[in-house]
Amino acid sequence: MEPKPEQSPHHAYPDHWEADVVLRDGGTARIRPITTDDAERLVSFYEQVSDESKYYRFFAPYPRLSDRDVHRFTHHDYVDRVGLAVTIGGEFIGTVRYDRIDDRGRPASAPADEAEVAFLVQDAHQGRGVASALLEHIAAVARERGIRRFAAEVLPANNKMIKVFRDAGYTQRRSFEDGSVHLTLDLEPTEESLAVQRGREQRAEARSVQRLLAPGSVAVIGAGRTPGGVGRTVLRNLLAAGYTGRAYAVNRAFDEGLATLDGVPAHRSLGEIDEQVDLAVIAVPAHQVPEAVADCGEHGVQGLVVVSAGYAERGADGRELQRELVRQARSYGMRIIGPNAFGIINTAENVRLNASLAPESPARGRIGLFTQSGAIGIALLSGLHRRGAGLSSFISAGNRADVSGNDFLQYSFEDPDTDVALLYLESLGNPRKFTRLARRTAAVKPVVVVKGARHSGTNPPGHAVPVSRIPDATVSALMRQAGVIRVDTVTEMVDAGILLAGQPLPSGPRVAILGNSESLGLLTYDACLAEGLRPRPPIDLTTAASPQDFRDALAEALADATCDAVIVTAIPWVGEDGEAETGDGQVLAAALHTAVAGGSAKPVAVVHVEIGGLAEALAAASSTAAPRQRPTTARAAPPQASTDREVPTDGTTDTGHTTATDREGATDREVPTDRTTDTDRTTASAPAAPHPPAAPAAPEATPPAPEDRPRPGRIPAYPAAERAVRALAEAVKYAQWRRQAAVPGKVPELLDETIDEAGAAALIEAHLAAAPDPRGRQLGHDEARELLGRYGIDVRPTLPAPDPDAAVAAAARLGYPVALKTTAPHLRHRADLGGVRLDLTDEDALRRAYGDLTDLLGKPAELLPVVQAMAPRGVDTVVRASIDAAAGAVLSFGLAGAPSELLGDTAHRLVPVTDRDAAELIRSIRAAPVLFGWRGAAPVDTAALEELLLRLSRLVDDHPEVVSVALEPVVVAPQGLTALGAAVRLAPPPARNDLGPRRLPSY
Repeated sequence: MEPKPEQSPHHAYPDHWEADVVLRDGGTARIRPITTDDAERLVSFYEQVSDESKYYRFFAPYPRLSDRDVHRFTHHDYVDRVGLAVTIGGEFIGTVRYDRIDDRGRPASAPADEAEVAFLVQDAHQGRGVASALLEHIAAVARERGIRRFAAEVLPANNKMIKVFRDAGYTQRRSFEDGSVHLTLDLEPTEESLAVQRGREQRAEARSVQRLLAPGSVAVIGAGRTPGGVGRTVLRNLLAAGYTGRAYAVNRAFDEGLATLDGVPAHRSLGEIDEQVDLAVIAVPAHQVPEAVADCGEHGVQGLVVVSAGYAERGADGRELQRELVRQARSYGMRIIGPNAFGIINTAENVRLNASLAPESPARGRIGLFTQSGAIGIALLSGLHRRGAGLSSFISAGNRADVSGNDFLQYSFEDPDTDVALLYLESLGNPRKFTRLARRTAAVKPVVVVKGARHSGTNPPGHAVPVSRIPDATVSALMRQAGVIRVDTVTEMVDAGILLAGQPLPSGPRVAILGNSESLGLLTYDACLAEGLRPRPPIDLTTAASPQDFRDALAEALADATCDAVIVTAIPWVGEDGEAETGDGQVLAAALHTAVAGGSAKPVAVVHVEIGGLAEALAAASSTAAPRQRPTTARAAPPQASTDREVPTDGTTDTGHTTATDREGATDREVPTDRTTDTDRTTASAPAAPHPPAAPAAPEATPPAPEDRPRPGRIPAYPAAERAVRALAEAVKYAQWRRQAAVPGKVPELLDETIDEAGAAALIEAHLAAAPDPRGRQLGHDEARELLGRYGIDVRPTLPAPDPDAAVAAAARLGYPVALKTTAPHLRHRADLGGVRLDLTDEDALRRAYGDLTDLLGKPAELLPVVQAMAPRGVDTVVRASIDAAAGAVLSFGLAGAPSELLGDTAHRLVPVTDRDAAELIRSIRAAPVLFGWRGAAPVDTAALEELLLRLSRLVDDHPEVVSVALEPVVVAPQGLTALGAAVRLAPPPARNDLGPRRLPSY
């Protein structure tokens, strides 16, 4: 049991320093402050440390701790003297302490800002990253207490400790004095220290998932004596998949004489098993789970899959049970999948693990799948099986109390057997971390996400995570910014996943369409236009086309440099008697994969309508499944007829095989619409839809094509044109993101010369100090103008007009022409209600407008009218920035007015934004053509608009106390822009969980 902390006479026990961490080998441990109740633990810990480690710590033989030592090492004031311990199973495995010192190295108190630091790690746990984790946490504690530097004395032979300091990424100085190495570390985080921290986090969390998915031995706790039941089902599925490790059945109700169950050893407890068990699947009633977890922890189990229900999905009492389950498991260094989990699958040939309720293990493939719902997991497994798609791994996390989608991304990033990661998520426990991990993973392999519970505003039952108030449209935009392919349904997820896993990425949006049905070709053409692709006129091969005609047409399209992808449409052949012919499906499949095997590496998809024999031909070759011999104990999946399976394109024949090779990315030039050949018949081309200029790319050389290695090369097939085109469109957008991500954007340096960061900080501090409400305050118009001006954002001034004479005086001061407008909250930015009068060129016009305004809408005291100089004519836009406690700062842009608000036509990007982000932001709204000369109007100054976005991004990034900014309207003219209104709110910044030392979430 953990000690009950006493309060120090100097400072209260800092429970916020407690943290669960993942160590280098994937196991977990707890870091917490050392208390006065830890004396026995400290003595026991020290007794297990080798004499050599003791020598390195104290620079002399030090076989045991004296009573004085124990008192000194367990009594801290949590300010000038702090000790932290790493515990597993309640026992110490490592410690660190600092003592504040002055410039002469003597004990001191604040304002002294240096401390001496020392570590000690049990020899059995050295090499697990214990000291590195302790350094991160003790450094964060020291910064919180006003300490800016650590000093350490290390013996030259203590290479491990020197390496811990050297590799931390902090700025450091080193000298050799009196036979020891003197190290000084500046504790201010640097880009390098943050990168080191995140790199360690990634490797540790990936390893923790890998340990769960590739155990050397598995025990199913709760496997029943009679057939049926959850535990017995999991055991049978485990054996049927041909698990390569050792399996055990555990149930305390087993008869003493029972030796085996389903052919594996049967035991009443883990203690009866002669070896250490790596993974335990717990399938007992919830009230028996704590006993099972304790048994696992005491016998060295590395991870748990808890399929038992009765936790947070049952309400407040169940939520507390779930929290206690996580605390108990982590105290023993174990990670949990679940509770209420469906299970896990790993199809690797050397593992073949099916520790789930799925009766059939999927074929081996290149898709990794994570779900937060057992029902959705079943649907996805079934859908992928019907399409012939194989999986590399599968995790259905249930209530995701511990292992989450973020952990799965960490694993997928490193897993060489996974080419595509599919995730069904119902909640995001740490959106900041998710977008960071997704961006890094998407840079090397596609990430496809379906987000459930999008509009409920609450988390599903069982998901005890913070609720983000960000609108779903914003979440979607932020995912796109991170390179995530977000789709709306699980069907779309499967459609996109099989294309991405089996085909190379397209080099552009140009699509060739060919087939034996003019109508189906036109439907495909229309679907391409609707998805923003650039289709060539469909090539109608006529209903008389043979498989060889398909092969020749596809080969020609693949060789054509003016197209980036091909969609083949096919309907059944009709015989002379009017009946659909059968048996040609296999021939067509062979013709298509022959063409692909000999052509350029472009994505190909098939849209087909009930062609006899084609479904069987597709079923014979799984799209992303690597062929392997199923073990004799596994039950083979029954063959199922389907209309949406895939055509193999790896060129396999009876005599050999050929693989397609990648080609360089093609340039995105216009495609002629009148191209014809002697054998191809084309339809008329539809006019291209107007679109704004593309966001400028970085000036460097053309980035490499996103595809950097051959793909499995299988053609996905779809029963409807819309589904095939939607999947291809997602691949096109993702490929474009990959190309741009290869050359990241930047923030122009010219902004630095016009930004007064220190001046803005002083203003913010003064405003918050004067705020009567500790939650912050809304700045007045002039205060907002002054703050924004520090970042080069000019807001046109307004002058109050409480009566007509004041209005005239204000106009004389500002200069005609002027605008008269109300600022009452119910009329602000509502020109449609008549609260704005524009282009008032003289005193008479101003007085008439003032009278009309008050006669129509009310008294001046209610309307709060102001006078403002007219801005040059242009397009009215809105620029906003806001901070969400979970996701961070978000920059938004859209056109002003009710239509844009009603249609939700607003674009979003996470702060900080780069020049590329700013350019994409203004081009990604549907009304963007208005900014670029729509219907013959003059294009507006988008460069000035992009600069404004960059300046506002810098402001909220530099000063998290600026929790919201609204610039409305911002009138963008052909030359320059004018911000007419500004609203700024200041508040203490929300706590961030992504900048401190790494820790597992605790909900």
